[in-house]
Amino acid sequence: MKDIIEIRWHGRGGQGAKTAALLFADAALASGKYIQAFPEYGPERMGAPVTSFNRISSKPILLHSGVANPSIVIVLDPTLVASVDVTEGMPDDGILIINSGKCPSEIKKELGIAGGIKVFAVDASGISKETIGREIPNTPMLGAFVKATGILDFKEMLEDTRKKLEKKFKNKPGVVEGNIKAIERAYAEVRS
Repeated sequence: MKDIIEIRWHGRGGQGAKTAALLFADAALASGKYIQAFPEYGPERMGAPVTSFNRISSKPILLHSGVANPSIVIVLDPTLVASVDVTEGMPDDGILIINSGKCPSEIKKELGIAGGIKVFAVDASGISKETIGREIPNTPMLGAFVKATGILDFKEMLEDTRKKLEKKFKNKPGVVEGNIKAIERAYAEVRS
């Protein structure tokens, strides 16, 4: 692992970009990593573009500024690529994970990615509709993220996420199980 890996999440208000960044942070912390998680948004409403960030390291993180050059970018809403440069600041060896039914090579072509940025795709919206009952792509994208990067142990992340979801939705076991199934399916179905 590089000293510090920076991650940027793109989504729209209500899709769970902030929640996914926090769930990832909790799982990373539980695995013994140092982590930061923070959103960037103003008074936007549901549907407005939002951005969240993580930093992960095996050493203490002393950096306290915005993320300008993320190694990993996760896009929860594919319509954002029409108005936001989701690859801005990414290095040539970066990883882009996008919620899309399209194949990664098609996405790479559409975004004009000529360098070595690796593109991964998963139909997180479809998965969430089938497993959770509504289109909320954050937890499936968490599963795809872990598979594409290997940044955390999948089983440990899944168990930690289950605990967090059980605490948050203690009276809604169906919501917990739906999210866990969504994470597992996205982990299995993400394509490169």
